Amino acid sequence: MPSLKDLKNKIASVKNTRKITKAMQMVSAAKLRRAQDAAEAARPYAERMNAVMAGLSASVGNSTSAPRLLAGTGKDQVHLLVVMTAERGLCGGFNSSIARLARVRANELLAQGKTVKILTVGKKGREQLRRDLEAHMVGHIDLSEVKRVGYVNAQAIARDVLARFEAGEFDVATIFYNRFQSVISQVPTAQQVIPAKFDGAPTNALYDYEPSEEAILADLLPRGVATQIFTALLENGASEQGARMSAMDNATRNAGDMIKKYTTVYNRSRQAAITKELIEIISGAEAL
Repeated sequence: MPSLKDLKNKIASVKNTRKITKAMQMVSAAKLRRAQDAAEAARPYAERMNAVMAGLSASVGNSTSAPRLLAGTGKDQVHLLVVMTAERGLCGGFNSSIARLARVRANELLAQGKTVKILTVGKKGREQLRRDLEAHMVGHIDLSEVKRVGYVNAQAIARDVLARFEAGEFDVATIFYNRFQSVISQVPTAQQVIPAKFDGAPTNALYDYEPSEEAILADLLPRGVATQIFTALLENGASEQGARMSAMDNATRNAGDMIKKYTTVYNRSRQAAITKELIEIISGAEAL
């Protein structure tokens, strides 16, 4: 059984840990509001852009003049998986859920005889995937020095992906991230960006385009890739703060429970020691 000094040291240690987890919870709560507002503000723009491009792509159809980003290479042999996670941990299962979804997709593709290439954005995803998929990693984008993710960061990632596509390094590109729903709910999501797929319903309005639909799509599609990546980064940012806030709240509660448990054990041990001393004193007095 631990001594009273050991128990006292444990109680002090857990109290210090509780202060840290409580502080991290409050910081995440403050960051969450900004990140959630940014993610929610970006959704209408992304949805409207998807609707416009869905209408354009429907007009172009299977035309031989369709942009390569829309038509693809005609093959699906080489897949690029862009796995976007956080640079830091202590956020519950946020990073693990994204890495798990990417790992399952990679293993499915490999089982089908496909070639898999992985581009990681964020240190935590890279650390988890390199354990069994390191041979398939082709690049990493470090955002650890970025205080607040902006569109310029999404553009840099999009330029990297588009350059690889133009060089013929892959046929299909898919991004992996967590879509924010609430503080306790983040949905791991896989979204194909090349060849372009649009979730938005095409607008029913009739437009005459000048120049042609193909020319407009050729200009809009690279921006669309950057927009999808930017939206994913914003969703990830809100999801990360929500997951960290929830995880630190649970850690704070658990630390409180441990303090109560150790305090109870400490008081009982202390009382037992006092009782033992009194018995020895009384026994000694009776022996005289």
